[in-house]
Amino acid sequence: MKEYDVVIIGGGIHGAGVLQAAAAAGHKALLIERQGLASGTSSRSSKLIHGGLRYLESGQFALVRESLRERAIHLRIAPELVALKPFYIPVYRDTRRRPWQLKLGLWMYALLGGFDGATRFGSVPKREWARLDGLKTEGLDAVIHYHDAQTNDALLTRAVVKSALGLGAELAMPARFSSATLREDGVTLTYTLAGSSVEVRARVLVNAAGPWATRVARAVEPAIAIPDVELVQGSHIAIPLRITAGIYYVESPTDGRAVFVMPWAGGSLIGTTETPYRGDPDLVQPSPSEEEYLLAVVRHYFPALSGLTRDDITERFAGLRVLPAATQAAFDRSRETLFTVDRDVRPRVLSIYGGKLTGWRAAAAHVMRRIGPSLPPAVKRAETDLLILRKPT
Repeated sequence: MKEYDVVIIGGGIHGAGVLQAAAAAGHKALLIERQGLASGTSSRSSKLIHGGLRYLESGQFALVRESLRERAIHLRIAPELVALKPFYIPVYRDTRRRPWQLKLGLWMYALLGGFDGATRFGSVPKREWARLDGLKTEGLDAVIHYHDAQTNDALLTRAVVKSALGLGAELAMPARFSSATLREDGVTLTYTLAGSSVEVRARVLVNAAGPWATRVARAVEPAIAIPDVELVQGSHIAIPLRITAGIYYVESPTDGRAVFVMPWAGGSLIGTTETPYRGDPDLVQPSPSEEEYLLAVVRHYFPALSGLTRDDITERFAGLRVLPAATQAAFDRSRETLFTVDRDVRPRVLSIYGGKLTGWRAAAAHVMRRIGPSLPPAVKRAETDLLILRKPT
């Protein structure tokens, strides 16, 4: 029976990150992925490596500081995959946040980011509003601009896995995880690969299955604790409008939540919604009401597209966020990643619930610190904040 230090379930960005971190630390690591890398939420995000500007409102300063640090690292180690883009926040007479509030928030944003060049912000002069892709100017008081980063989430995930494989990690794909049995010194787990059942041992099993994480946790025996979490659907649509000036960060005219309108694949990507989801994660897709919600945002801010309908949508996709169960709206909940273990001392199973695309590397570092006591001594091969990520071919 083959033995590993770390076995990871789930080929999304967090599973990829743990695989890379374990291999970089010198450990023998295996990633088991059911379909394809980034086949779930990690290919259905808003494509942003961002500092979490809107999390300032809910006082999540540590998360914003971490996100800005990780954004800076991405810009350094993944220049082929992550690029800084101009962002615009139009402020109208009826916009909930006034220009001074946004500028104060951006000043705090810059402070938490160490006032580096990527945190510069200001206002677009009125004489330049005409270059903003036909943005509605009626009732427009100001346009605030700052910078954040955009990526191709699926390519980024594949690049991280490629980096891990270059460090000696292994990948089983497509492979279906079946079960895991706890031993005193680790885990015995089984999975199916090419029609055959495979059994391996690991010091630690890392459950990074995203929306399927509770399913994986339930397949562990003896039973382990599972936190009270919910799935929240985030939907995106693509339309033919070609945005050229940058990315727009706007408020929905109906409920005020944040929506992005951004250049993507020769057109524009609009997202995202936040709708509770209780169905099968394999079947998630945008609902007609979510598509209409996003179209209403575009029609409101870009008058030339007032006739836009669902027939004009060229692409649609939905991903699932894992959030702590709570009574408040999804938009207001914490975005902190939740890590759970089967036992406090020398854990054998660590599960990751939630998390953001931007924070994958920091999350992986946390995982390695938490499971470190369960792992054998190893010779470090690399530091993940120095490994250059190349666009996969």
